[in-house]
Amino acid sequence: MAKDDNLKAGFTGTPEEPLAGFRKVAQTATDAVKRETSAVATAAAQHPQTASTLAVLIGALAFTIGYVLGSSSVDRKWGYWR
Repeated sequence: MAKDDNLKAGFTGTPEEPLAGFRKVAQTATDAVKRETSAVATAAAQHPQTASTLAVLIGALAFTIGYVLGSSSVDRKWGYWR
């Protein structure tokens, strides 16, 4: 005869509904982002000089693009000394 302890070990919840549609796409995208961020973090930890150089270059490029876009939107018909 079976012991009572063995009868307590079993599935007691409800089966989870499989992901479909938008939820499946969102879960897949989330998993991909997690994998990529961990890969970037690992690479940055292994090569800190390269990571900091890339961060500075990306920051300088973003500043330059922002400056050019900002200065091109200024009305040039009024001079500074007028």
